[in-house]
Amino acid sequence: MKILVINCGSSSLKYQLIDMNDESTIASGLCERVGLDGKITAKAKGQKVKFDVSMPDHTTAFYEVKKILTEGDLKVIDSLEEIAAIGHRVVQGGALYKESCLVNEQVKADIDMLSDLAPLHNPAHIQGINAAEDVFGKDVPQVVVFDNAFHSTMPPKAYMYPLPYEYYEKHAIRKYGAHGTSHRYVSKRLAELHPEYKKVIICHLGNGSSITAVKDGKVIDTSMGLTPLDGFIMGTRTGAIDPSAVTFLMQKEGLTPAETDNIMNKKSGFLGISGVSSDMRDVEEAAADGNERAQLALDIFYYEVPKIIASYIVALQGLDALVFTAGIGENGCNVREGICKELECLGIKMDYEKNDGIRGKEVRLDAEGSTAAIFMLPTNEELMIARDTKEIVEAL
Repeated sequence: MKILVINCGSSSLKYQLIDMNDESTIASGLCERVGLDGKITAKAKGQKVKFDVSMPDHTTAFYEVKKILTEGDLKVIDSLEEIAAIGHRVVQGGALYKESCLVNEQVKADIDMLSDLAPLHNPAHIQGINAAEDVFGKDVPQVVVFDNAFHSTMPPKAYMYPLPYEYYEKHAIRKYGAHGTSHRYVSKRLAELHPEYKKVIICHLGNGSSITAVKDGKVIDTSMGLTPLDGFIMGTRTGAIDPSAVTFLMQKEGLTPAETDNIMNKKSGFLGISGVSSDMRDVEEAAADGNERAQLALDIFYYEVPKIIASYIVALQGLDALVFTAGIGENGCNVREGICKELECLGIKMDYEKNDGIRGKEVRLDAEGSTAAIFMLPTNEELMIARDTKEIVEAL
């Protein structure tokens, strides 16, 4: 069975074709700047090709993916009939969806209705689902995998906000979390490697980052909240700040809610503090050159992340394993080291020599005598989506 995994952004379409017989990736790629000038990066057969092409909308992008998969040098299938199903990542399913499901009109309507909780993501996911129907037809089953579903096991004391209860009843304002597909994959992978570890903290660190506490395979708490803005400093996001700072800023600057949201989501974080970049590598380089604001951004990160980890040790009443994953977590050797140095007071000790230079592979990193194991485990959200899609389609 071949499954096409899709992750649509407002101006992008990321794809991966997976052979579920051995869970190998046949082809992958990224269509960027959809609706603008259009750029595609495609990988297959050990080759990587980049080219520009006009893609005014997501349907056009899907047709370009179709051509890449079925024609030319990167051809990997003879026709779209070889694709048994399509799996989509959807950021926000609210409290309505606690597991992956087959797409139908009601599901699409619900995803659209929940767009207020993920305005940068859910509308794009709907575009992707509709575009896939246009290109593949309605006979090809489509499955949606909700990014917040893994967090649905959180207890009310973790997900409720101490606002008047009526706002929860009227508007479903609560913590939902994000990156759940990644946290779920890593949690399951660690359980395969070490089923004896029951109390786990997973650090998904990238341009968007979140930390999740998992006990016996179920989420106890997670750092992202109603939206992916909550938590700690990220590439362009604030993380958690005093709510009054938001209303104060709006009053002083005469900002609308939309303008304020844009500042907190797209102009803050590493970019806002450093004034250099949203990319941690650029910020680190600037700090090394003596840029004080860049150094401050790093100091905030290395202060906030260990605090959250420590609080989750309390929530879990102990810790068996600390796991790093995602772009920065998998490739930032210095990031892993910097965080673990702050945790030494809790007896969590890293083997810094073993950590040095390790990128993108499964490895255990704790030193002798550490009170908890430390791992770096690459995430694979696409495979998690493909597995869910396969299970649902085979049950039809």
